[in-house]
Amino acid sequence: MIAFLICAVSLAAFIQLLSAYCRSILSSSRGVELSDRVRELAGFDSNQLGAGDFGRLLQLVHLCPERGDDHGEIRAVGVYYTALRTLQRATGSLVPRIAAWSARECERCSYFAAVALDRRISYSRDLFMQQMGSRA
Repeated sequence: MIAFLICAVSLAAFIQLLSAYCRSILSSSRGVELSDRVRELAGFDSNQLGAGDFGRLLQLVHLCPERGDDHGEIRAVGVYYTALRTLQRATGSLVPRIAAWSARECERCSYFAAVALDRRISYSRDLFMQQMGSRA
């Protein structure tokens, strides 16, 4: 019984810590303006992204070379997004306020994925320019 209680408290603390970490990542990416090339590549006219765009944007992120410093953040936000979508489905008709909050958080996750894509495209472009400069 004590072991179960310790496990439950540890799991609750982990979920709270993961949520705070992901929300801080999402807040820091919110102030970043998306470039025109990301909007064009992803097919968006404005900065408004839908909650369901996260998966497609994440696939595009994984197509770009890794920068090395954003892998952990992308993975953590992916776990957070999955948990939010599960929460949204579970509370959709029962508690509409929680479902609406989780939908807004999923949109923030999508925006983060677009910012990560923009950073990786810039990194790929810089790598290409370095390689071209070293050949000349």
